[in-house]
Amino acid sequence: MPDALMLFAAGLGTRMRELTSNRPKPLITVAGRALLDHALDLARAAGVGRIVANVHYLAPQIRTHLAGQPVLISDETDALLETGGGLARALPLLDADPVFTLNTDAVWTGANPLSELRAAWRDGAEGLLLLVRREAATGHTGKGDFDMDDAGRLTRGTTYVYTGAQILSTPRFAARKAGAFSINPVWDEMIASGTLFGTLHRGGWCDVGRPESIALAESMLQSDRDV
Repeated sequence: MPDALMLFAAGLGTRMRELTSNRPKPLITVAGRALLDHALDLARAAGVGRIVANVHYLAPQIRTHLAGQPVLISDETDALLETGGGLARALPLLDADPVFTLNTDAVWTGANPLSELRAAWRDGAEGLLLLVRREAATGHTGKGDFDMDDAGRLTRGTTYVYTGAQILSTPRFAARKAGAFSINPVWDEMIASGTLFGTLHRGGWCDVGRPESIALAESMLQSDRDV
């Protein structure tokens, strides 16, 4: 079972415009806490044993924020490696297979997403993505990402939105040439092999990728507290 987590915290945060001119997106606050801390709360609540965060844009701020915490740093200050390349570089620090990955630009209500993934992981899978239905994806402005059959296998489609939480087997990443690359082509390889699966999140999810999404996320969190 996975017990290591890659936190993606290296991006430029360009969709946040002026909010990321002097701080990295993972340190933007929602309901009084940095997005990075919301993600760390999930990891700790799920009992994840090893946590790695990658850094690039305004990396010293994230290093300072994490100082004294049991989080290893995967340094990408020389070049931003995208999601796939970032995961590949961090594999020696993660020292596990499979691994969780979690984007840091979202907030959640309901079930712990990492615990949901762990419970749904299955033999024969190379990837397991946590999804929400497109109409339930708060703050998400694009189309859906995937369709899912009755067995949970994924194909490209529009019914479900990927939430940024997943479990991945690592050999395909270790085998790729070092450098920047997206996870997307690796997903496509898994789809072709029938080894990419999905499971649905039981709760709320808000994509905090734009300034206007902060209020949406705070409203979602407040509504959950009021229940």
